[in-house]
Amino acid sequence: MEIKLYNSMSNKLEVFKPIKEGEVSFYVCGPTVYNDPHIGNMRPVVLFDTFRRFLEYVGYNVKYVSNYTDVDDKIINKAIQEGKTEKEITEFYIQRYRDCLDALNVEKAYKNPKVTEYMPQIISYIEKLVDVGAAYVNDGEVFFDVTKDKTYGCLSKISPEDLVAGARVEENTKKKSPLDFLLWKKTESGIKWHTPWCEGRPGWHTECCVMIDSIFNGMIDIHGGGMDLKFPHHENEIAQTEAMHGTKIANYWVHNAMMNIKGEKMSKSLGNVILAKDAIAEYGADVTRLTLINCPYRSILNFSDETLNDAKAILQKISFAYKQLNLALDIEGYKLEGKSDLINPFINELTNDINIPNAITKMLDLIKEANVEIRKREKNFDLLQQQFFALTDMCKILGLHFVPKSMNEEERNLYNSYLEAKSNKDFAKSDELRAVLIEKGIL
Repeated sequence: MEIKLYNSMSNKLEVFKPIKEGEVSFYVCGPTVYNDPHIGNMRPVVLFDTFRRFLEYVGYNVKYVSNYTDVDDKIINKAIQEGKTEKEITEFYIQRYRDCLDALNVEKAYKNPKVTEYMPQIISYIEKLVDVGAAYVNDGEVFFDVTKDKTYGCLSKISPEDLVAGARVEENTKKKSPLDFLLWKKTESGIKWHTPWCEGRPGWHTECCVMIDSIFNGMIDIHGGGMDLKFPHHENEIAQTEAMHGTKIANYWVHNAMMNIKGEKMSKSLGNVILAKDAIAEYGADVTRLTLINCPYRSILNFSDETLNDAKAILQKISFAYKQLNLALDIEGYKLEGKSDLINPFINELTNDINIPNAITKMLDLIKEANVEIRKREKNFDLLQQQFFALTDMCKILGLHFVPKSMNEEERNLYNSYLEAKSNKDFAKSDELRAVLIEKGIL
């Protein structure tokens, strides 16, 4: 099966070929854990989770890694403000983040490394960069020398000259050049580690390099993240691995666009920041998740009443068809789990640069056909079974909470009593039984 991905490095659609046959190494930059995640933080999470589910469905063993940045000035400042340790702050917000992931049905990662767990490797990595002449020490702090990377800007397509002219880099008088970036920072307060240079903490851009290096031991297949990370974070990851190993760390770079709230950029100043937990509580996990993925991932997503209502309407169609198919097959004693080629049009859309909206359209086409078949007096149960198999796997790939359910003896008796009451035109009893069956999720 040919899968095409838009590679941010080449700005082209490329045929995906993993380094190891049948296996995909996949790294996505995770959160800095000092507050509750907002809904925008969840877009890359559910996008890459859906992509991972698709890769697993078509047969790949996916080693999916997403980190926690658990050392940062914002974390240190929050700990000081609240009179707690940095670990207390980060563990609390890691759990809050995980609660959102669990609610959104995000699969468990192969690993969720924390920066603090890799400090010896980070220090050793920086020492090697200094040894090979790609980094220098000034007043106890260590900086990467961007002039040593002749391809700097290869991902963002921004030339070093334009970067200096545009003043898009952090000012620091200790740097040889404005473009140079911090590898090790001297800190006076908060958590710190002893090094040959000073007591302090690592720079953000080195942390991901080291975790990828330590876990995957070389180049990876896919590096994902939001478009906002392309520069400087991912650019600086590439610069360091070029200096260390002569590689660009990943073969495929996949970036998702940002998200607006009702047509406006989400920001504290506009007062339109929506926390992920609040969106899940208000709209439901499946509505929230479907809203986040039912948009081309390289396009800006508008989180609005319109897109939420679109997701609700789609979920209602899925739910109605799913329960009808499940019930009809279960009553007739048909097997509820298996594979079907009827999923192929859905899969084919995902092979074309993870086109989830088009895949959902194919899903709705299947639902229309299933609704027609299930209304027939003489039903083709073999076809209904194939449609149900396909619909179940589509829901699994999209990460929606729909799974086959067989009635137990009590539920089956309840359903038969409902049918009998309907047949006898005992509407009061049938309505009462129907309400119970709906509550149990059978109707």
